[in-house]
Amino acid sequence: MVDVTGAKWVKSSYSGDEGDCVEIAALHGDGMAIRDSKRPHGPVLRIPAAEWVAFRSSLKSGEITA
Repeated sequence: MVDVTGAKWVKSSYSGDEGDCVEIAALHGDGMAIRDSKRPHGPVLRIPAAEWVAFRSSLKSGEITA
């Protein structure tokens, strides 16, 4: 279980107006949390810091696309 107490959730700038939104939150120096904004009390995916950095680098370089 990921503890997201006090997390500051941010909606993706790529989210459309249809409500299909992804939100992320920093986890006290331990990576990132990702959730579906339609289900704020639903499941949360935790990504360790090193994997989050690698994911962002892959997106920025075009290695993978969103």
